[in-house]
Amino acid sequence: MIAVAPSSNATDIQGLKHGLPPISGWEQDIASVVQHNERIFAPISNIDINNVKAGFACALHMHQPTIPAGHHGELICNLQYMYEHQGQGDNHNADTFAWCYRRIADFIGELVHNGTSPRIMLDYSGNLLWGFQQMNRHDILDNLKRITCDPRYYLNVEWLGTMWSHAVATSTPIPDLKLQIQAWQHHFASIFGYDALRRVKGFSPPEMHLPNHPDTFYEYIKALKECGYRWLLVQEDSVERLNGDNLHKNRDDKYVPNRLIARNSKGEEISITALIKTQGSDTKLVAQMQPYHEAKARGRQKIGDKEVPSCVAQIADGENGGVMMNEFPHGFNSVWYQVKDQNDVVGFNGTEYIELLEQAGVNPDDYPACQPVGQHKIWAKVDPQKATPEAVAQAIKDIQETDHNFHMDGASWTNDLSWVKGYENVLEPMNQLSADFHRKFDSLVQQNPGVTRTPEYQEALLYNLLVETSCFRYWGQGTWTDYARELYNRGEGLSK
Repeated sequence: MIAVAPSSNATDIQGLKHGLPPISGWEQDIASVVQHNERIFAPISNIDINNVKAGFACALHMHQPTIPAGHHGELICNLQYMYEHQGQGDNHNADTFAWCYRRIADFIGELVHNGTSPRIMLDYSGNLLWGFQQMNRHDILDNLKRITCDPRYYLNVEWLGTMWSHAVATSTPIPDLKLQIQAWQHHFASIFGYDALRRVKGFSPPEMHLPNHPDTFYEYIKALKECGYRWLLVQEDSVERLNGDNLHKNRDDKYVPNRLIARNSKGEEISITALIKTQGSDTKLVAQMQPYHEAKARGRQKIGDKEVPSCVAQIADGENGGVMMNEFPHGFNSVWYQVKDQNDVVGFNGTEYIELLEQAGVNPDDYPACQPVGQHKIWAKVDPQKATPEAVAQAIKDIQETDHNFHMDGASWTNDLSWVKGYENVLEPMNQLSADFHRKFDSLVQQNPGVTRTPEYQEALLYNLLVETSCFRYWGQGTWTDYARELYNRGEGLSK
């Protein structure tokens, strides 16, 4: 058994009493909860994978940024801003968005009550969870608590971890990757408790973004594993086979777990399991439950010498677009009554699927291997067994001079948009704030880990994390980059 933190009560992690979200201070307790390899869902699963030809797994991603736009410049959730400025843009959708954030609990409760066995994975950013608390939206939080903490729904709902402030990994300073991951774990545990956090084993990268620089990607995967994660969801076009082939070449391999390999410029190697999110970011794929319909046309396939059901995995923004607002409720609910009346196609959650395969004897070493897109060009020039930082840097430089399509900006479900180019006015202050934060606090934390519980540390950390929010680049220059500059200005004095 794992060593359990002193109590599983959500109130153990403090922070809100200082007007701050609970994003640090309990690192050792959190580690004792998440660092375990026990099976979570397989022991309670009602699925016999020997009798299933295929399955599907759907996730909902929910996010609203924190912005310095309150009546007196205070930090508020963008959802609150929408409520307070109904005449701007599509802010009139604020109430519909709030309904989208809470409605999944109603759907799950009704479906279970009616004898079906639904599945859904949930990814809510830390910004959004804090926003619910700031707005006193207990209706949303209580709904989410019900399907998270009641054992009747353990099998139906799986939470996925993410970066607290929806930070894109490629442009996040490497020392902050783990801070972002841990901050979300802290906040989630403060609301739902340690037992719920113990069951969070999958990770959903913001924007489905995957860094492809060897050192950044290695540190990203290393941080995930140190924080107890077993697998992450990746976009199919953000990875490649080790020989450089894209995943379209052998279509079947993307419907089973993959072994995602990370090599750094020192030749060190680690790996993590990945579930492949197919196709693009069209919310219709989840709103209309396309993964279920695709799964009906798929069959069993081999991993090593084991024959297993394939799984179609998909994620979509849970609140954006008319399809999610209007079509998802019917599409999601109706599928489970169809599944109830058949036996060969089922709904999985990610960890459940992986655990059932491995419980049946599948060896994770037999999963198809992949790596971030573009890396094969580096390793074709540098032997991974003899890699040095200098050799990798030279290889990247040489490739960039001859291949104008090659870059180290990573890949995501928005590959037409760069998270780096054209945003120096955000990235330079962001990197400076991070450097100042670590220069001030790292040695203090090393001497006394209790520093992370102090309001001084938590406020400085908060601004450091907030500046890294992807929204301040996603929406282009203007109001959103101004928000980033204001957050930097406030954080700068705290980290000096």
